[in-house]
Amino acid sequence: MISPEDEVNLVSKYRELGSYRAAAQACGVDPKTVKRAVERAEAGQTGQPRTPVVRAHNYDTVTDLVAAKMKSSQGRITAKRLLPIARAGGYGGSARNFRRAVAAARAAYRRDHGRLFRPWRPSPGEFLAIDYGTWEGWQLFCAVLVWSRIRFVRISRDQTRATTLRLLGECFETIGGVPQVVLADRIACLRGPIVAGRVVAHPDYVRFAGHYRFRPDWCEAADPQSKGVVENLVGYAKSDLVIPSCHGWVTLADANRAATTWCEEVNAQPHSEIAAVPAVRLAEEVKVLGGLPSLRPALLKGVQRKVDRLATIRIGSARYSVPARLIGTKVWVAATNDRVTIRTDDVVVADHPLVAPGEVAICDDHYGGPRSTPARAVRPRNPTEKAFLELGDPAEAFLRAAAAAGQTRLPGHLAEIVDLTAAHGPDIVIAAIQRALTFRRFTAEDIRSIIAAGPDAPLPMAEGTPLTGDLPDRTAPNLDAFSLDRLAGCEETPS
Repeated sequence: MISPEDEVNLVSKYRELGSYRAAAQACGVDPKTVKRAVERAEAGQTGQPRTPVVRAHNYDTVTDLVAAKMKSSQGRITAKRLLPIARAGGYGGSARNFRRAVAAARAAYRRDHGRLFRPWRPSPGEFLAIDYGTWEGWQLFCAVLVWSRIRFVRISRDQTRATTLRLLGECFETIGGVPQVVLADRIACLRGPIVAGRVVAHPDYVRFAGHYRFRPDWCEAADPQSKGVVENLVGYAKSDLVIPSCHGWVTLADANRAATTWCEEVNAQPHSEIAAVPAVRLAEEVKVLGGLPSLRPALLKGVQRKVDRLATIRIGSARYSVPARLIGTKVWVAATNDRVTIRTDDVVVADHPLVAPGEVAICDDHYGGPRSTPARAVRPRNPTEKAFLELGDPAEAFLRAAAAAGQTRLPGHLAEIVDLTAAHGPDIVIAAIQRALTFRRFTAEDIRSIIAAGPDAPLPMAEGTPLTGDLPDRTAPNLDAFSLDRLAGCEETPS
């Protein structure tokens, strides 16, 4: 749209130059604009308000149909679903033009039937909003103190109730107080069933809230407008904290150190919404926050477990050892920063690295020392076995070795060896058993032969050190002397 003064100038320049194109180049407009200005001047319409030209659209025939469908679906139906219906209703244009018609109908429906929002005016110390975000296996626990805009972000490996309550308690510790209301998304670990649209809080969460003296509140389902302040923090933490640095995190402790540093940085910078530094506003808001309870078991102790007969507790589908004296008692278990800490009466009794599900973390000191090599006990059942094992450790070692070697007639051999003890005395028989064990001979005939050989039998000796010495050098013969040519030319020596 050009002003009436510009329109007069265009007409004047055209009459001077006599060409639409020349006048357009002189005035810096399109030649068609000059032509329309000249035509209006010839019709006597210069300086009069213009009547907008209303052009028909190829989707005007289905406008009422689109509006009706938009109303019945409450503005949710898409152009892709509506296009076949519009084709049946006589629409013959492109899908692109139809998408424009649907977008206009949706905007009109939301303008006439949409929700009316009012700006949120939080009071100091009133609301803390919490939510979770996920990125490549890392779980981001995000919390915002709404009035001062203090951001709190911590990283975890799961979204269990114990982890969530521990991080919420850490958040209270960090900000130095407890708000009146904690506004949470419908986090599954903190709630029970939903009845008539009302969320039933989990009993553990109710006890936690009663201990810290705050009121749990919940966002509406599928309604991001009711928790936008923390939704923005989740996206901000992903883009500014996790994506740039998550590949450098090896352990959970590394991730939480980075998250702590990041929170300190962003809380010390002016916030674009409140035009103030959140850390400065927190100094004022903390004056009206509720005090922290003197005892905070949910943060310090974790969850309770009973020590089983193996002197272990089970958490996260993994086992962790505790001192054997605690078998049958209950202990508190907390998993933080890739470590599992086990306490009883506020005393740490065990500390293990976090292991994968199905694995076991064992401390030898909990069982009195390192584990010995497992061995089956030898238990005599009859008088012959008892008499044989009374010969001492060589007899037990002989019995074990013979059983392992597959000596099927061992009971009869043991009886004969016991008879030899009565004839030759235990000392001679024990010495024979030791020699038989050395050479792996496990029959009574072998024992009898060793006894008969007596002290004349050679004793096995350990291999000695190798002998070293200098041998005289010997000149290697010249192999040319043995060539076939030389041998053929030699005369035979008469015999």
